[in-house]
Amino acid sequence: MSDTAREARLRRHLEVLSVEIGPRAPFLGDALDRAEAHVHRALAAAGLAVERQTYDFRGREVANLLAANAAARASPDFWLLGAHYDSVPTSPGADDNASAVAVLLAFAEIAARLPIPIVCAAFTMEEPPAFMTGLQGSRVFLETFPGARRRIRGAIVLEMVGYTAPRQHYPPVLRWAGYPERGDFIGIVGDRRSRRFGWRVLAGFRRNPDLPVESLFVPLRGRLLPATRLSDHASFWDAGISAVMITDTAFFRNPNYHRPSDTIDTLDFGFMARLVDSLRLAFETLAAAEPG
Repeated sequence: MSDTAREARLRRHLEVLSVEIGPRAPFLGDALDRAEAHVHRALAAAGLAVERQTYDFRGREVANLLAANAAARASPDFWLLGAHYDSVPTSPGADDNASAVAVLLAFAEIAARLPIPIVCAAFTMEEPPAFMTGLQGSRVFLETFPGARRRIRGAIVLEMVGYTAPRQHYPPVLRWAGYPERGDFIGIVGDRRSRRFGWRVLAGFRRNPDLPVESLFVPLRGRLLPATRLSDHASFWDAGISAVMITDTAFFRNPNYHRPSDTIDTLDFGFMARLVDSLRLAFETLAAAEPG
C-alpha cells in the first residue's frame, strides 16, 4: 500500500472516531457502542477473526474486541498489539486514543497476511473512572483470558501516537538524559522485566530509517515514574507479562491532552503511517528471534 493510501485510511478512521462520533465514554449516549462497532467492522474487514469480550460497567455492557489472525488461531501462544478506543468525556480524543486505534486498524490489514501469531486487541474503558481499577478493559481481559501469562509472548500497547512538535518536554528526572529536543520521534517504554522483549521491538523499529525511535526501561513496574504507567501496558506489567507502550509521549509533547482541542487537524498522518511500517518490522524481528 502506498503512503498516500495508508494516510487516507488512517484519516478516515480518525474522522469516524473523533469527528463523527466524538467523545467515546460510557453514559454519553451510544458513542462508545458506535466506536466499538466501527472498530469491529474494520478488524473483520481486515480478515481477522473477531471475538467480543463483554462485561458490565455500572449497569451497561461494554466490550473488548480480540481479533486473531490465522497464525494465532493455529498457535498455542501469540503476540498482542493493543489500543484503547474510549476517550475522556470532555475530548474528541483524536490523539488520545483514536490515533492509536487507527494505527491498530491499519496494521490489522498487514497482520492478516503475516505468518506470525498476532492478536489485535481493542480495549474499552481505559480512561477514568475505570483506569487502574478492576473494570479497566485490559485488566478484565487479563483476569478472564485463559492462561494469559503462558499464552501471551509479549504485548505492544499503542497510546497516543499521532502528534509531533518542534519542541519535546520531559519529566525532570529525564531532562538531562540526552533525549532529543524535537518531538518527532516515537517512544518505546518498558519495565525492567520486559527489557528482552522491548529490545527486540526496538531493534525492529530501528530497521525503519524514516521514523526516529527512543526507548526507556523503568524499574519497579514504573512506580518511581508514574507517567510511564498511564496506559494499558501497565496491566500487563502488573500481571507479570512482558509489554511495552508505544507513544508520542502524550502530555510531554501534546498540549491538547484530555482537552476539547485534541482534534484531528492537530495530527501528523505521515508519522502514523510510518509507525505502521515500524510495527511490521518489530513483529518480524520478534518472530525471527523466537521462531514458531
